[in-house]
Amino acid sequence: MEPFGIEKPIIGVIHLLPLPGSPKGQSFDSVLKRAVSEALILEEGGVDGLIIENFGDAPYVKDNAGPETIAFMTAIAKEISMSVSLPLGINILRNCVDSAIAVAAATGGKFVRANVWVGVYITDQGLIEGKAYSALRFRKALGADHIKIFADVRVKHAHPIVPISIEDEVKDNIERGLADALIVTGPRTGQPPSSEYVSNVKKVAGEVPVLIGSGLNLNNTKELLTIADGAIVGTFFKADGIITNPIDIKRVRSLISLVKELRRTKQK
Repeated sequence: MEPFGIEKPIIGVIHLLPLPGSPKGQSFDSVLKRAVSEALILEEGGVDGLIIENFGDAPYVKDNAGPETIAFMTAIAKEISMSVSLPLGINILRNCVDSAIAVAAATGGKFVRANVWVGVYITDQGLIEGKAYSALRFRKALGADHIKIFADVRVKHAHPIVPISIEDEVKDNIERGLADALIVTGPRTGQPPSSEYVSNVKKVAGEVPVLIGSGLNLNNTKELLTIADGAIVGTFFKADGIITNPIDIKRVRSLISLVKELRRTKQK
């Protein structure tokens, strides 16, 4: 799967500490130090890619991150890209896709996560509209078509403003939104989607990759990754499985070992 060059890629999440300017903002040096440290730990643990997100900046802006957020995330992404050799992705919460593309373009990033790509969702930030129109034109203007769009389908912590079948939502993301890959999640951070839900999305998505976006763990990896094409993993990799804790390399290695076993089984 692009841009990872391997089947069933596992993308480790670096949840940034609160950036300067956010309500709980910390010093930039402390945020940067932890981010780079966790990037190195995830690489040593065997993940296939990384994604950074400004998780500590709650409450999040809908779709227009401030200049300080963009500047700090660019500096962090650049330092990480110089420290590890893994493909790097950018997610600027809540749905600042244009800004994420700009950061990726400036730092060698390979993909961005779009929480709401098509349609309109009711969220704790209010109504969020899909960004496909502006983001794809912005990507083209930057000459950055190599930056892939990983779009959430029925993203966690959100509800569509009008009823729509999951089948139609998948088709809209692919056919009308031109997403490069899809992400499926449970209803909240750390909660997994059901295997039936993943199967339904994958059936409609066809050749477009489908990634698990929340809740992957040792108990459900074989079941979910037998269906999905990869996963973005954050909470499980943290010490004691608590999202605000630092990353625990033992937990990273345990999941990667299981995924490698799954890959070997598929090749037989």
